[in-house]
Amino acid sequence: MAKTVMIVDDSGSFRTVVKLALSKAGYDTVEAVDGKDAVGKLDGRKLNLIVCDVNMPNMDGLSFLRHLKTTGNYKFTPVIMLTTESQDAKKAEGKAAGARAWITKPFQPSQLVDAVNKLCV
Repeated sequence: MAKTVMIVDDSGSFRTVVKLALSKAGYDTVEAVDGKDAVGKLDGRKLNLIVCDVNMPNMDGLSFLRHLKTTGNYKFTPVIMLTTESQDAKKAEGKAAGARAWITKPFQPSQLVDAVNKLCV
């Protein structure tokens, strides 16, 4: 059975690029438009990993990550932050919140797939 990755990003075109890369690598995907939408999709289904942007409306990626880590079923779900943010302070904040990897946009789809393959539980 394919592993499922949630893609959380407010850019539709960006979600499509990530979805195509992951689908080619054999993953199923669930999409959310921001952190608030993603929270609504934490419905008990198994998520093997989450790829999340930082800057989004309604609920940003770091707020979503902190919420996720307090949610029983998803507490140990690995999260890769995929963002334009490259400052060390933001990366440190992400790591403190529980992010397992930080990839800066623009990115190579193969780089993302490698990270997903390594971290997917």
